Amino acid sequence: MDYFPLFFKLDGRKALLVGGGDVALRKARLLCRAGAQVDLLAEQSLPEVTALCKQSGGQLLVQPWSEAAVNLNEYVLVVAATDDEAVNQELSVLCQQRNLPVNVVDNPELCTVITPAIIDRSPLMIAVASGGQAPVLARKVKSLIETLIPGSYGKLAQFAAGFRDRIKQGVPDMELRRRFWENCLTGDIAEKVLAGNEEQAEQQLLADLAQQKVERGGEVYLVGAGPGDPDLLTFKALRLMQKAEVVLYDRLVTQPILDMVRKDADFIYVGKQRAEHAVPQKRINEMLLEYAQQGKRVLRLKGGDPFIFGRGAEEIELLSEHNVAFQVVPGITAASGCASYAGIPLTHRDFSQSVRFITGHVKDGVLDFRWKEFVEDSQTLVFYMGLTGLAQICSKLIEHGKDAQTPAALVERGTQPDQRVHLGCLENLQQIVEEKEVHAPTLLIIGGVVSLANKLAWYQSSAE
Repeated sequence: MDYFPLFFKLDGRKALLVGGGDVALRKARLLCRAGAQVDLLAEQSLPEVTALCKQSGGQLLVQPWSEAAVNLNEYVLVVAATDDEAVNQELSVLCQQRNLPVNVVDNPELCTVITPAIIDRSPLMIAVASGGQAPVLARKVKSLIETLIPGSYGKLAQFAAGFRDRIKQGVPDMELRRRFWENCLTGDIAEKVLAGNEEQAEQQLLADLAQQKVERGGEVYLVGAGPGDPDLLTFKALRLMQKAEVVLYDRLVTQPILDMVRKDADFIYVGKQRAEHAVPQKRINEMLLEYAQQGKRVLRLKGGDPFIFGRGAEEIELLSEHNVAFQVVPGITAASGCASYAGIPLTHRDFSQSVRFITGHVKDGVLDFRWKEFVEDSQTLVFYMGLTGLAQICSKLIEHGKDAQTPAALVERGTQPDQRVHLGCLENLQQIVEEKEVHAPTLLIIGGVVSLANKLAWYQSSAE
């Protein structure tokens, strides 16, 4: 995060605008809309800039910039909108010496604050910024958001503001109050406000408040986070991630995905890796039950799909025994995600008519499988957690009759920006991997479909 986003209250406070051209006009409009008293310092200015600053109650200082021209200590914000680099540089230095916020238009290196693209649904405000690096992209994102947020949302925000104190008194418990508001702003009450029926909306809100009509029961959301790319999350997963009050997450859940969870939730790491369990599985199951019985909405966020080598069934079995409500949201499992991003189709009519998902987890140094079942050529074998047992998997398959030249791939950190795909065959894949510094998570894919990887590769990672 290059900039910490804040909303700056300027109403009735003094701001200095240096420059009077087209760029200054854009800034003057924003400052005046925010209620600032804008002083204008410029040798020449457009009539509209002059008029806006006069209307705001500001002074017009018709002279070139100099440090002696103004007392910078009178202002809470300075905007430099000139085409003179030396003036902009001097203003930036002087303001920073005084810890005075300064915005130098189109020069983020000289700014301590920047102006975002704004979606104004007052009192609801949405700001989009790129840190001054890609303003056109920020405006594009703004236009996308504007299509999703009706203008009447401002009316809904004003309606909610009118009942804030009353609901705070009527529902003193903060978590229950948050749920009450969620019900109001996503249900019939909100629809009535948006349709212009505020009187009916008020009657329903007051009736719900009098009845303390608020959801109190706990619930668990068992959500598959996929293999790492946040763009692969489902709509339902995102919706529940925004509702959760407590989050239990695994090691394989990437930071970009965690960043999409509701920010004020309590995050608890319960990840597991080889020979190291942050929290034992039995305790995870108990924690889900305990938090739900406390009335919490609990998000159990797991890499991949919770029902494919994810112990998801174990975690909700205890909930079912205690009649605790839960939902299961499937995620894109590593086999699908990593294979797709590596350019490897799991099935192909010329190579494979079936797929096997197999855990490559080594127990007591041994992999105990019916190896003969894996020798058939017209199938794709996918080993989850196959890095540690890679040598044993390859040698055992060859020992039981699989062709040593069968194509094989180890996909490292699949779907993530630093994904790496290691291609070889059963005979040499272990040697290829040993020559490179490979780390989990990995996925092992074996079969004729791997021969298509170079031809079908489409994903460009930062590591390749």
